[in-house]
Amino acid sequence: MSENQQAPADRQVCNCFALRQAARHVTQIYDRHLAEAGLRATQYSLLAKLNREAGVSINELARLMVMDRTTLGRAIRPLERDGLLTIGPGEDGRTRALRLTEAGEARLRAANLRWREAQAEFETAFGAAESADLRTTLRRVVART
Repeated sequence: MSENQQAPADRQVCNCFALRQAARHVTQIYDRHLAEAGLRATQYSLLAKLNREAGVSINELARLMVMDRTTLGRAIRPLERDGLLTIGPGEDGRTRALRLTEAGEARLRAANLRWREAQAEFETAFGAAESADLRTTLRRVVART
């Protein structure tokens, strides 16, 4: 290989690969538990955020979830179809606001036990202190990038 050529990215040192691989692994744990409540991890996260941020606009929810608006739109359609959230007028005529329905609140409550089980499984395997450190580190990653 000449000096001007770069070696292919090594998966062992690629931050993106490592984070995505870990995220897929952890998501599988949560999906397995949340399936009993009829949700996926991504759906649970959206419902939980909407429970805390009632009436948030689609754009603001996308920002809070660190998602692009198009991806968020695809993620909320099944939740709206299933009657777990509503999309209505926002604070001004140009925005749309998201709110949990009673069915969405009930599904979130039902899923909360399953989420706690997934959380416990991860923390048992990884360690409670290490899990807390990991969350702190990941919050820093989001805040700095």
